[in-house]
Amino acid sequence: QPSKSCRCPLHEDRSASFSITADGALWNCFAGCGGGDAVDFYQHASGLPHAEACRAFIKLAGGSPMPTAPRPPRPKPADAEGEQAQKRKTWPPFESPLTGDDDTAHRAIVPLAKLRHVSVEGVTLMAARGLLWFGAWKDSPAWIVTDGERVNAQARRMDGQPWPGIKAKAQTLPGSRAAWPVGARESLPLPFVLLVEGGPDLLAAHHWIHAHQREVDVAAVAMLGASNSIHADALPLFAGKRIRIMAHTDEAGHAAAIRWKAQLDSVGARVDAADFAGLLMADGTPAKDLNDLTRLRPEDQPQLEDLIPNNENAQP
Repeated sequence: QPSKSCRCPLHEDRSASFSITADGALWNCFAGCGGGDAVDFYQHASGLPHAEACRAFIKLAGGSPMPTAPRPPRPKPADAEGEQAQKRKTWPPFESPLTGDDDTAHRAIVPLAKLRHVSVEGVTLMAARGLLWFGAWKDSPAWIVTDGERVNAQARRMDGQPWPGIKAKAQTLPGSRAAWPVGARESLPLPFVLLVEGGPDLLAAHHWIHAHQREVDVAAVAMLGASNSIHADALPLFAGKRIRIMAHTDEAGHAAAIRWKAQLDSVGARVDAADFAGLLMADGTPAKDLNDLTRLRPEDQPQLEDLIPNNENAQP
């Protein structure tokens, strides 16, 4: 009989280890079965999950369980893309520094080159390929990385400061398809691709393409974030190409290089990755990305001669 001291019905009990409070509301098994209220006891006895035990217990008591609120349906891929496309309509106008009557964007080329320690020719090349634009974002002059697809764009302030509110220097614009590699379709006519991480390294890639006089055969493409995998729709654009990944030297960059190489291998691209290990900038700090190589100490600069391999030496 239920009492302050009785045998537990949940296990073979020879020592009266079960106890019920005087009001019959709570129970406890001192032998390890647990304790709780009547619903907890029913759950232990029936073996049901807690939510199902609650519903079954209510039915036993002659009640009706409360209906659960229906979950909102997950948006279909087409609906989700439609929502993203609507957000992209809020993007500000983008100005090319090479066209148009307003020379504001054109005058931004030199300040941007100084800000990122790259050549004016490199900045101009990136703009000529349709990957560099200027505009205003959050009331601040900005340089914007995007391409002709207009599905992925990232803005950085011209003064190099973080964006207010997010404390980050790069802001991906609303509705962006972040996994889209900027410049992928523009790279189609050229056999060799430098795949980089982020806008500053995309600028640096064009700096080095110009410095090595490889404008006629080398394209640059950027993944805007190491955590992103290459979008499935973009992978066929790299089929059969020779690709060198210019990943950051941190753990995230290393993981990204491995992931991107596996994706590119799947479409028959020939892929390798650059190694910046041991290279130091002029101030003595290690170079961590392609943009840092524009400030390399003089004694390390000869190591950049093969930064972009010649076509005949392009085997990974």
